Amino acid sequence: MFSRIRILRWPVALAVIAGAVFYIRSRPIRLESQDVTRETIVGEVMGTGTLEARMQTTISPKISGLLAEMLVDQGDQVKAGQLLARLDDRDLAQQVKVAEATVAAAEATLGRYRAERLQADSAFNQAESEYKRLQKLSAADAVSDSELDQAQEAYESAQAGVARAVAGLGEAQEQIALAKESLKYQQTRLADTRLLAPFDGLVINRFKDPGAIAVPGTAVVDLISMEELWISAWVDETQMGRLHDDQPARVVFRSDPQKTFSGTVARLGKQSDRETREFVVDVRVLELPDNWSIGQRAEVFIEVDRSEDALVIPESLVHVEDGRAGVFVARSALARFRPVRLGLQGQGKVEVLDGLQQGESILISPAGRKLREGDRITRQ
Repeated sequence: MFSRIRILRWPVALAVIAGAVFYIRSRPIRLESQDVTRETIVGEVMGTGTLEARMQTTISPKISGLLAEMLVDQGDQVKAGQLLARLDDRDLAQQVKVAEATVAAAEATLGRYRAERLQADSAFNQAESEYKRLQKLSAADAVSDSELDQAQEAYESAQAGVARAVAGLGEAQEQIALAKESLKYQQTRLADTRLLAPFDGLVINRFKDPGAIAVPGTAVVDLISMEELWISAWVDETQMGRLHDDQPARVVFRSDPQKTFSGTVARLGKQSDRETREFVVDVRVLELPDNWSIGQRAEVFIEVDRSEDALVIPESLVHVEDGRAGVFVARSALARFRPVRLGLQGQGKVEVLDGLQQGESILISPAGRKLREGDRITRQ
């Protein structure tokens, strides 16, 4: 008898479960609805990238030396030509003084040779005049041959003196030129101890402190120009034909995803990545969040199309049934699937081209449950 009772329990339990399932499935679902409205919808192409500066440079010294001063820090605004850092310049300053003294000595030597040249020219002119006078007298047998020979010897000696003065003057001029080149070189080396800003900008990194050794090619600071910042975003190459310069865009930084910042397309890349099939689009950022950093991630949404007076519904309310897009509407307390033809998509909304009318209500699926054709519903 007990075994017969146990056997009867199973059909009863199954019947209870089936009844409960039927009750739950047949019980009306309380749903909210949303009206179809008309508004502007924007079609967008999305890309992901990082904030970059169009003009960026790393400041490093041209010569090696001990860093004597660091005059800027990360986050400082600087002007073109502003002194950013200085190497120890004591030895080079002394070498400049030595080179200046060498130039002064060479100029003094040049002055002496110029005086000698004037003296040699005067002696030559006098000897030449005397020699020519005696030549005339000799033709008239008015002077002896020995007197003429002495005058000729004096003339030739004065001529040689002029040649020596000219050579000395040329050598002195060469010495001055060499001394000035040496001075210029030492002055350049001294100037190289001063690290200057090449343009107006912002210091984004500081790598060295006073007392450190700085060598050519080693970064001291990184500097960017604030004139143009942009998001270098990777975009699928299939969207290339829809993009062009100066298209409006909006930028969403991951550090502040609730806010949107305006931008515009600055330029399109001319090379696609052969692995990801994406290309770079630089979107100029027209405004920035309060806190930002070069290299931070952001999404860009580039406007490629716009419909001003479109029927619009939230994209989340679109369902796909048997490959057809549609929405659920209420008919006689039942959920009914309504196929629709969609248009532009953007910012979580979608344009309805056919299948709905302005003012109609569409059902919002309850959290955690998918609506089905014929579900019993009750409107909240």
